[in-house]
Amino acid sequence: MATYLLAYHGGSMPESKAEQAKVQELWGAWMKQLGTGLVDGGNPTGQAKTVAKDGKVSDGGGVNPVSGYSVIKVDSFENALAAAKMCPILAGGGSIEICETVEVM
Repeated sequence: MATYLLAYHGGSMPESKAEQAKVQELWGAWMKQLGTGLVDGGNPTGQAKTVAKDGKVSDGGGVNPVSGYSVIKVDSFENALAAAKMCPILAGGGSIEICETVEVM
């Protein structure tokens, strides 16, 4: 089994309480589908700063900032892609970057 980082980019926040509840329900159902493959459901991200190689710090997360993340453990990249394709962030206009992590320690 390999571990994958799902880095979310973009997406919209629902405005009404009813829309927020519906989106939370979709996320809960998706996470339930992942079952034991869900290592860390993650969270949305807030304030971001970027540190350049020269040490300069700038506001924001660059051109395509991360808006949230999850960590899953599945047996193939194809299964990670399949899980990502069902993620509710896509319905909110966002995208997902899928990264296989490499254990080095």
